[in-house]
Amino acid sequence: MTTTDATISTDALRRAVSGTVHEPGHPGFDAAHAIFYRHLDAAPRVAVTAATAEDVSAAVTFAVEHGLEIAVRSGGHSGAGHGTVEGGLVIDLSGLDTIEVDAEARTVTAGTGATAGEVTAAVGEHGLAIGFGDTGTVGIGGITTGGGVGFLSRAQGLTIDNVLSAQVVTADGTIHEVDAEHEPDLFWAVRGGGGNAGVVTRFTYRLHEVPQIVGGLLVLPATAETVAELVRVTQEAPEQLGAIVNVMPAPPMPFVPAEVHGQLVIFALVSYAGSPEEAEPVLSRLRAVAAPIADLLNPMPYAGLFAADEGADYHPVATSTTGFAQEFGVADAARVIDELGAQLGAPGVQMAVVQLRPLGGAIARVASGATAYAHREWPLMYNVAAIVDGVEHLAAQDGWIEALGAAIAKGTPGAYVGFSLPDDADAVRRIYPGPTFDRLAEVKRTHDPGNVFRRNHNVPPAG
Repeated sequence: MTTTDATISTDALRRAVSGTVHEPGHPGFDAAHAIFYRHLDAAPRVAVTAATAEDVSAAVTFAVEHGLEIAVRSGGHSGAGHGTVEGGLVIDLSGLDTIEVDAEARTVTAGTGATAGEVTAAVGEHGLAIGFGDTGTVGIGGITTGGGVGFLSRAQGLTIDNVLSAQVVTADGTIHEVDAEHEPDLFWAVRGGGGNAGVVTRFTYRLHEVPQIVGGLLVLPATAETVAELVRVTQEAPEQLGAIVNVMPAPPMPFVPAEVHGQLVIFALVSYAGSPEEAEPVLSRLRAVAAPIADLLNPMPYAGLFAADEGADYHPVATSTTGFAQEFGVADAARVIDELGAQLGAPGVQMAVVQLRPLGGAIARVASGATAYAHREWPLMYNVAAIVDGVEHLAAQDGWIEALGAAIAKGTPGAYVGFSLPDDADAVRRIYPGPTFDRLAEVKRTHDPGNVFRRNHNVPPAG
């Protein structure tokens, strides 16, 4: 049972934690529960900015005792809004932001309130890297428990493929230290199972030598032929190449000619993990797809990719769908161009975009059952999205977004939890198919039989 009773006393909670307890009207309350997608924000009864794993344990125990639904907030980037909760208790992990680098052992141990950009910068000082994603402001707790798809994934695997150990608080308040040999089922579940198994408060990651990349932005004309060709070239490239192929209207940026503003272009984010000499033959193939409108590919440290993240005041109202594809050709690209073209100037639509992410490589060399991320075999991930002027325009996007996503997938099953918005039973089964769902349900029965951690893409306890 969940309650929103404002008369609940938080005195015991304040005595139990070394972090900060926030209530409505108090300084810091809004910051402790606010999420990136502000239109999905909620009004919790109380928020706890944890300073230790013991704080998380105390907050979980308090919430259970008082019937408060729990939301766990790492960086607050959940597109489904799971980082906050109406009338419940938010566990804000931002205070768990320690970062300890062991350059000799090539490991980093970090609290799950640290951001991807902060950890990337810290390990980058030693010429090392761990792949998280493509946005520096996301919390490492959220992106890691979801899987972690980014620029280094083809070469080094998903983020979860580089997790060595974790500290986890389960529904009964117990603090667990888990790895491949200690509580392996719980260790398996926190690598891809979202927030279903508990609250992860710390991860230790394996690091890789990445002293330099050549990367940045490449803008190309968007036609069916150029989009399909760029996807093909990025998929066939060496695994050191990571890319996000965005088909979208050209934004009014100073490096984009004014006559191109608003026209559909390929806005490709690229990273080649290696020296300029190693990168040149690969990047030249990308540039050969079409004469670049803008070419901002340059040598830089890997952390340089995260230096220009969205501003603190940028909070889009957006909706999207995501999935996987086995192939993508000219006919598929033509469908993308036609649909996005139809959305140019549509009422309330600021931007419509299709994002294509080549996968494979090291991702596919891990067995599908090795972690709770099960979709190892698919070579391409897609996202179809719309950014609109206000929430009143969201529903109107659902039809074309879902239709275009289905056309790209062509029956390929699966979805990535980190980009999934629906959290109904059908959506959860797409994310966690067959044996993965069943094993997560068994972990839930052991560690969370009351489904305390249900504000997520939820797998109920078995039985």
